Amino acid sequence: MKFLPLFDRVLVERCAAETVTKGGIMIPEKSQGKVLQATVVAVGSGGRGKNGEIQPVSVKVGEKVLLPEYGGTKIVLEDKDYYLFRDGDILGKYVD
Repeated sequence: MKFLPLFDRVLVERCAAETVTKGGIMIPEKSQGKVLQATVVAVGSGGRGKNGEIQPVSVKVGEKVLLPEYGGTKIVLEDKDYYLFRDGDILGKYVD
């Protein structure tokens, strides 16, 4: 199933949490904390600006982004968890 967000919405998949430290110690699930890094899966066409023109979304499919600790709408597609955020709620993107 394919999902296409509308307007300025961005669909992301959270990255997996670290389960083992660099030293090889297993981290319990309760201690892992919330993962704030995600990969963009799909983007909407953009939102309307003050002058009525469409402003494109600032991220592209495949980019890694930093999410806020709270927010987003959880969506389950094909037994996988995804989250839907507004473009303006995304804190930043990682660049090489």
